[in-house]
Amino acid sequence: AGALAILPTFISNPNATVHSIEELNALDSTVETIIVDNNGCNDRSFTVLNLTRFVNLRVFEVGDYSFSYVNEVHMIGLPKLERVVIGEKSFSQYKGFFYEYPSGGFYLKDCDNLRELRIGVSSFINYASCTIEDNAHLEVVQMGKFRWWSNSFYHASLEMKSCPYEMK
Repeated sequence: AGALAILPTFISNPNATVHSIEELNALDSTVETIIVDNNGCNDRSFTVLNLTRFVNLRVFEVGDYSFSYVNEVHMIGLPKLERVVIGEKSFSQYKGFFYEYPSGGFYLKDCDNLRELRIGVSSFINYASCTIEDNAHLEVVQMGKFRWWSNSFYHASLEMKSCPYEMK
């Protein structure tokens, strides 16, 4: 009779909370939820956030004052992405004033299941462009707070293309 071999099983956690760029870079590409804590991922050398490798990503949430030095964000071709929530003053070095020279861009494209995009006050404040394109099920886009100055994408041209609903 043969011996029964028991091999270790590695189960990838579908949910991850990160605090640093090192933790973000160490995530398995099959993660389904990424939550970035307040004041997370503020490494000066990290300037481009590209999430396209996370093929199973459903939820991306960022707390306040995170990704301060990132000036380019790519969320492109994420077929399972449903929800993106960005806290206040993230993707920004906002310290109470606006920079004179906006640069960088935010690209949210080809995410067929995306339903919700929420961006907090003064996030992406110095970005030069915001492109939201070909997200067939996008229902909610909120930038800032109701009856409050948003300042999000303050200097940017905003483009929303291939919107599933007629804008009036």
